[in-house]
Amino acid sequence: MNRRAFVQMAASAWISVILYSAVHTRNTFAISFCGGNVVDQFFCEIPQLLHLACSDSYLREIVVISFHVLLGLICFAFIIVSYVQTYKTVLKIPSKQGQHKALSTCLPHLTVVSLFLFTGTFAFLKPTSNSTSDLNLLVAVLYSVLPPMMNPIIYSMRNKEMKGALSKLIGWRLFSKNIMSIFLH
Repeated sequence: MNRRAFVQMAASAWISVILYSAVHTRNTFAISFCGGNVVDQFFCEIPQLLHLACSDSYLREIVVISFHVLLGLICFAFIIVSYVQTYKTVLKIPSKQGQHKALSTCLPHLTVVSLFLFTGTFAFLKPTSNSTSDLNLLVAVLYSVLPPMMNPIIYSMRNKEMKGALSKLIGWRLFSKNIMSIFLH
């Protein structure tokens, strides 16, 4: 990657985050709140703030979701384009071992990004008005805790010792279940 591409990518990431934050901040300060100030969440999220609004927030919610989906799709498109370029470059590597090594480096990253995108998309596109506060808390944990927690697991699966330990653990559990089923029947 050359310096110009790096600067363009960093600048586009910063500009999109600033725009995204500005839209959310503007909408938050434009809403009039009444009643309680308790948010049923671990952290302050836009859908939870919209529940506390006195005014009709349907149009604002549509704008926020549309902007979120647009930015998400643009980011996803850039990820796909970068992976296609990476895959094309990997295919030019003459040895199969080199290709395998390069692809095994990319696969964990793609797994973590996909996990984050899918859990985040589920969290923000589910209907908030019909779901319980317990479900909202569970979904918030799902997209905010699960992907970072899975990072070390996914990235360490490239380690032979970790693969061996996991296969022993899974094999032992399968073996112990088979033994238990023999004794129970």
